[in-house]
Amino acid sequence: MSNLKPAKKSVRTDKRRGRGQGSTDGGTSGRGHKGAQSRSGYSRKRGFEGGQMPMQRRLPKFGFTNFNRIEYKAINIEVLQKLADNGVKIINPQVLIEAGYVSKNSLIKILGKGKLSAKLDVTAHAFSKSAEAAIQELKGTIVKLVD
Repeated sequence: MSNLKPAKKSVRTDKRRGRGQGSTDGGTSGRGHKGAQSRSGYSRKRGFEGGQMPMQRRLPKFGFTNFNRIEYKAINIEVLQKLADNGVKIINPQVLIEAGYVSKNSLIKILGKGKLSAKLDVTAHAFSKSAEAAIQELKGTIVKLVD
């Protein structure tokens, strides 16, 4: 234990800056002459481009983000038909999570793309009008979850 040492060249001592002209980093300590970058405590701001108008100020603001938007995971009735072909008669968020179509925190909206030929009991957070019509046409039931 008394003679353990790190591997050769794995530990380096910091270069001693500003210790005279003979050290190659004397005088200005490698910072050049004057200006903000030569001062102690200087830190470049994010996006600083040397005084040129930065990109985030050159480009205009664009668009609008509605903070009240509700993000649904879309599931088409063709997916419900695939599940029905595998013997599932009651479709709810738990079934869709286990089948890998949605994650546990996502809100589900059933959309009307595809053909449905099985009577199903479907539970979801939202339904499109065409999906509702397709499910009810086959005497299936719809339950809307409220979150």
